Amino acid sequence: MNDLAGKHIVLGLTGGIACYKAAELCRALIKEGATVQVVMTAAAEHFITTVTMQALSQRMVYGSQWDAREPNNMPHINLSREADAILIAPCSADFMAKLLHGRADELLSLMCLARPLDKVPLLIAPAMNREMWAHPATRRNVAQLTADGATVFDVGQGDQACGETGDGRILEPQELLDDVIAFFQPKTLAGQHVLVTAGPTYEAIDPVRGITNLSSGKMGFAICRAAREAGAEVTLVAGPVSLATPRGVRRVDVRSARDMLQAVQEEAPAATVFIATAAVADWRPANAADQKIKKDGSGRTPELSFVENPDILAAVAQSPRGQSRALYCVGFAAESHDLLANAQAKRLRKGVPLLVGNIGPATFGQDDNALLLVDEVGVKDMARDTKLSLARKLIAEIAIRMRARG
Repeated sequence: MNDLAGKHIVLGLTGGIACYKAAELCRALIKEGATVQVVMTAAAEHFITTVTMQALSQRMVYGSQWDAREPNNMPHINLSREADAILIAPCSADFMAKLLHGRADELLSLMCLARPLDKVPLLIAPAMNREMWAHPATRRNVAQLTADGATVFDVGQGDQACGETGDGRILEPQELLDDVIAFFQPKTLAGQHVLVTAGPTYEAIDPVRGITNLSSGKMGFAICRAAREAGAEVTLVAGPVSLATPRGVRRVDVRSARDMLQAVQEEAPAATVFIATAAVADWRPANAADQKIKKDGSGRTPELSFVENPDILAAVAQSPRGQSRALYCVGFAAESHDLLANAQAKRLRKGVPLLVGNIGPATFGQDDNALLLVDEVGVKDMARDTKLSLARKLIAEIAIRMRARG
């Protein structure tokens, strides 16, 4: 899956040590299917060579508005008209100020000014010292550039080349790639707040043993990414998994089913969509031991009794907000057989408008999945695909259903 297939990106580099990251970003954009035209300012050439960027992009690098390679001597027009977006990474504080005032004394700023505003978006990845980033002038510039229609990406936090530590460093290439991909996704959930549960829960038997399941959390994490790409504010309540948090998603880590219920109940009042992908343990030991249960050599096994865990999905769906349809609830059913019958029964039992079924043993820990969507109208199959692709399709289906019910 190439998320940027068919996209042509003008990658602009301005002066700053962060130019070294532009090399990896260029490769990442191309790997995702984009073509990349590099345009560099004279200052950028002090930090990385045109030869490097030409080799990576497989295109001649431009740096002058007087470039004789263009028959009409108008690279600022020709290059901008071909682009699906102009991405400036890194964008220095000086160049941001130049963009704000419409100055155009070299090729890159001239291209940004000459681009068709309704067709060629401007994406800015700032990179500067922490004091420069925090300066009131820079804050005003960011606000005004955003108001003028540019998309200003966030900055990273950490060690800087000057030896200081703080906000202002450019995002890592993979983070920038994720943000560029997200920019091009349809914003079908703009203005919504999506709450997602993901992963397994862990129910302690004693301090070193417990009951869990094979859920990796990958489907839920993919749904978080897809919802964020669709313009939603996203909160993730995650069971014990080691996956990285998707870009722009707020994460709450929990361990047991009761922990997850408490976190969900705290977060649900602010949400408009609840997607329960977590594989919550149905039961837990009635009494967890305070110390490790040891073998005594007798051959006897410890006697364990269990109690039922709370039903998180049903509790949210049957809450006043769930019943009033202020909160759109989506459940997941991980089954081992009879998927359709079990999914239909679970949807009615939980009282949710949409239930998504899958075969647990065929998807736990995998990067792909196949889904079955069950609602009051009928059933829809989603053929096996990557979990991210399915997540995007599911988010689109949820958006359609939310618009239909008003």
